[in-house]
Amino acid sequence: MLLRLLFVLLIALNIAVAAWLLLGDSGTHAVDPNDGGVPKLKLLAELPEPAANVSAPLPAPTASAPAATALAPLPSTSAPKPAAVAVPAAAVSTGAPAKPEVKTKAKAAGGDPLAAAASAPTSPRRSYRCLALGPFPSQVDLRAARSAIAPRTVRSRQRQEQTSESRGWRVFLPPQATRELALAQARRLEAKGVKDYFVVTAQGELQNSVALGLFHDPANARKRRDQVVAAGFPARMSERTETTPVWWLDVVVPDEAGTDIRQGIRTPGITARTTGCF
Repeated sequence: MLLRLLFVLLIALNIAVAAWLLLGDSGTHAVDPNDGGVPKLKLLAELPEPAANVSAPLPAPTASAPAATALAPLPSTSAPKPAAVAVPAAAVSTGAPAKPEVKTKAKAAGGDPLAAAASAPTSPRRSYRCLALGPFPSQVDLRAARSAIAPRTVRSRQRQEQTSESRGWRVFLPPQATRELALAQARRLEAKGVKDYFVVTAQGELQNSVALGLFHDPANARKRRDQVVAAGFPARMSERTETTPVWWLDVVVPDEAGTDIRQGIRTPGITARTTGCF
């Protein structure tokens, strides 16, 4: 029942709105285009052409003005005459035609830019050389050297290499098959009066060998080896090396820099050798 009532109300409301739109006053009034109070629109093509500019007439001469002022000539419309060109005295005396003065800078500025660039003086081409400085034992030393020579270098780079350094010379007896054989050999050394030895038990190529000493001077190592050999044992001598990292500094310097690039580097033993450019 309620839905039917709502449906009837909606229909009645639609009918009322339609009647108001058809019969009601919209509130606007049409304007008659022929009304005299409304200006008419005109196209630009319909406007009359503007009159040609007419020069204003000269004022009539007064009685008090002189005749020369009243009859002043109008400005001439003919082309102006060219100004006289000053000719050097040397050209007049010899009869040769005078050549116009040419300014190189003005011509280069207003003429062809390529011709101006070609006529401009060029600086000589600089040449460079590439050097490798090192080896540096640490990066701290390398950075200090790089800062010291920075004003004399064009560019630089650092690189790391591995090198083998000598850590002394060792004297030893060859390794035995077992630890017991190595201990027995050590007892025989002691019986012969050879002191200062020990049996190597750590794993590696010298396991179960008898170490007889480590020397920085190779002459002392040879002396120890000969002493043990004289006692009747096959002593050997070998250099002890260790692989350590080192750093190199590659630099590019101008050829005209005659001073030694190593000046200012405080790390001792630094060499400078030619290397490939980068």
